[in-house]
Amino acid sequence: MSVSLKVISFLFIFLFFRNGLYADDRLHIITLNNQLEYPWSMAWVNQGSHVLITLKRGQIVILDKQGKKIFQFHLDLPIAYVGQGGLLDIVLHPHYPQNHWVYFSYSRELSSGYTTAVARAKITVNPPKLTQLETIYSAKAVSDNTHHFGSRLAFDAKQRLYVTVGDRGERSNAQHLTNDFGKVLRLTDKGQPAMGNPFSDSSDKRHEIFSYGHRNPQGLVYDSKTNTMWLHEHGPLGGDEVNLVKAGNNYGWPMATYGREYSGLLISEFTSLPGMIAPVWYWIPSIAPSGMSIYYGKLFKDWQGQLLVGALKAKLLVRLPVANKRIQQEQRFAMTARIRDVDVGVDGAIYALTDESSGKLLKIMPR
Repeated sequence: MSVSLKVISFLFIFLFFRNGLYADDRLHIITLNNQLEYPWSMAWVNQGSHVLITLKRGQIVILDKQGKKIFQFHLDLPIAYVGQGGLLDIVLHPHYPQNHWVYFSYSRELSSGYTTAVARAKITVNPPKLTQLETIYSAKAVSDNTHHFGSRLAFDAKQRLYVTVGDRGERSNAQHLTNDFGKVLRLTDKGQPAMGNPFSDSSDKRHEIFSYGHRNPQGLVYDSKTNTMWLHEHGPLGGDEVNLVKAGNNYGWPMATYGREYSGLLISEFTSLPGMIAPVWYWIPSIAPSGMSIYYGKLFKDWQGQLLVGALKAKLLVRLPVANKRIQQEQRFAMTARIRDVDVGVDGAIYALTDESSGKLLKIMPR
């Protein structure tokens, strides 16, 4: 090979790595399954022997830990597979081994538009069985728009269910407490407003609201060791945020933001305002974060208690070290595709779902 050809080849390979077209060589990544049609979320069951994965068209598939498909359920729900909508997040009840309740969110079609809804069913894998399917909550965030459903779920230590709802493209509603647009909701495991919610004593505010002023939160995780709830949300052009979510807080959207209109024009001249909570971390330019987990495991020993975030647009796995509830740096790992969800297995490996028509379940370990 001539010297000039070697140089060209080197530059070609360098640019491919730099632009994230190959997986990061600091990690050992195994593809367990590459036949998942637009997967959105996952939940590991039975001590990590199987995983439940939602597909946007309305199915839940069961894979074993080697990635082999065991079974597929089709949910009989009014799922709107439109725009950013479909069957979305999935989480287990904290007492799943005893009661087998599984919770999932979806974009629901109504006569007046679409909204974010939460359903649950009893699901077992040995044998595969789904019973008692029911929708337990439909957000008061109905719009003709087919984007910004939010739709992440998490339970806290008191078995209260947190639900993120995006602003549905109607940004000013995120500041109003008479609706569910741009909110984090806190419900009982049966779908009722939880006791002790910040506006539960108000006659003119919705009792299910926990926090507000959000744009499109697609990452939510509860850290049981520190009793903290972490959320991330999409900004527009820049201004993706990580927030520590607390009762009654206003997180600013759209009155205070680091993001701009997609045209480049200002949305607000303010990045912070009195009475509104500034983000713990933000990204400019946007990475389009989706999915989040907290690492506690044996394989990445130096990552205990740190946040792991997937990125769609930037095709990344991002590690965010947390110290005293603050984030001051990040570490980026280039991936080969848009990352929709991130989870930590009982084996200490990191698992990720790619956002593709032939989506993948990836197992990530130290090199």
